[in-house]
Amino acid sequence: MHTWTVHDAKARFSELLDTCIQEGPQLVTRRGADAAILVPIAQWQRLNPVAHATLKELLLSEVGRVDLVLPTRGRTNRRRNSTL
Repeated sequence: MHTWTVHDAKARFSELLDTCIQEGPQLVTRRGADAAILVPIAQWQRLNPVAHATLKELLLSEVGRVDLVLPTRGRTNRRRNSTL
């Protein structure tokens, strides 16, 4: 990924856009810190539905799937039911 300063990105926007389309995402920095990434529209359209998915949709999807290993639950630290 190529890095552009804000000054260069503004002055050479057409070149930034062409590079993005041909080579992929381009990083824009401001005062030495990462500020934004310009992404080709095809890549944005693939990512956008995931960005707006509900928690249920994310948990049921295969995107970024991680199988969690849950520990077995013992009975030692359970609270007793008490009556007032």
